[in-house]
Amino acid sequence: MAMQSNLAKEAGRLVDWREKLFPRRYQAIPVTDEDGAQLERFRYILAHGCKEGLVERLRDWPGVHCVRALLEDKPLEGLWFNRTQEYTARKRRGEYDPLQHAEPETITLSPLPCWRDLPEEIRRQRIAEMVEEIEADAARMREQTGHPALGAQAIITQDPHSRPLRPKKSPAPWIHAASKRARLDFIQAYRLFVSAFRVAAEKLNAGDRDARFPIGCFPPGLPFVGG
Repeated sequence: MAMQSNLAKEAGRLVDWREKLFPRRYQAIPVTDEDGAQLERFRYILAHGCKEGLVERLRDWPGVHCVRALLEDKPLEGLWFNRTQEYTARKRRGEYDPLQHAEPETITLSPLPCWRDLPEEIRRQRIAEMVEEIEADAARMREQTGHPALGAQAIITQDPHSRPLRPKKSPAPWIHAASKRARLDFIQAYRLFVSAFRVAAEKLNAGDRDARFPIGCFPPGLPFVGG
């Protein structure tokens, strides 16, 4: 939640965006332990840029993308700006160097849980095959629709304040699962969790300070219940 909020603030600084950047609040959607669910989510994230018809190849994306870090072992590096120190300096002196309060930051990517025990060269080979599939699927889609990729230069010159004529609106799923059984099991467990929480909340509201809340929740006015 904090990352999404800070990301919105930083993007607003760059393009003078005063309104909400994200259409809805942050929602952490669980992913099951199934290999298929993990790989489907990974492919979805990896395909950003190509699947929307913006670039022909993932490496053509002009912004931040993980493909080079995954395939070419190039670190994802950037600058983290300490806005608290920056604000203090601005209040004291009026003028300040923006880079004076910036620190280098490197993002470390961890392998998928289902690939954790595979040798690095095997993981890289599988990612390369996935990239080829993504770009081939995008090429077929462009051929079917007759719409070429927008291209990196056109992306950079887009007006950041423009809005889509028909924004995509769809409900967020409860969970990302590869099978119906796993999805139903999760929904059943969630309903049991909510039921247990409500029973404990009613006891607490009635004065029972020893009411037992389910693991993984934030009771009203009490500390987080850890496992």
